[in-house]
Amino acid sequence: MTPKEYLKQAYRLNKRIDDRIKEKAELYQLAVTVSSTTFEEKISSGTRNTEAPFVRNLEKCYQLEAEIDAEIDKFVDLKRQMRGVIDELTNVDEKIVLINRYLLEESWDKIAEDLHADVRTVFRWHSKALENLKLPDEPIVI
Repeated sequence: MTPKEYLKQAYRLNKRIDDRIKEKAELYQLAVTVSSTTFEEKISSGTRNTEAPFVRNLEKCYQLEAEIDAEIDKFVDLKRQMRGVIDELTNVDEKIVLINRYLLEESWDKIAEDLHADVRTVFRWHSKALENLKLPDEPIVI
């Protein structure tokens, strides 16, 4: 795994968490929505399900919430590990670029503006930082 691939994991994991939160909201909406009754003739096979229809959706919500919590824990651990790796760099500008880009998810233009530097200079610092970055012995992989 390259340093850049390692650092990009936080963004991807954060995106996955956001997607799952949206999915959970949709499931919850299905669970609390009143379903219409049907007036069709039902033929019962003897093993009729007496559970309310919204219960399955609520159970799925709880399962998804547990998965989201686990991913958030992994996200926090990953960011903590990334911060430690970045802090080992000696050049302050390189540290700032990596922190702002990968931990704070800022755009290149915003980073350049904050550092009062040209975007090309920020790219140069970024490249140098990736060269100098040492991955941990056991990096967290998503």
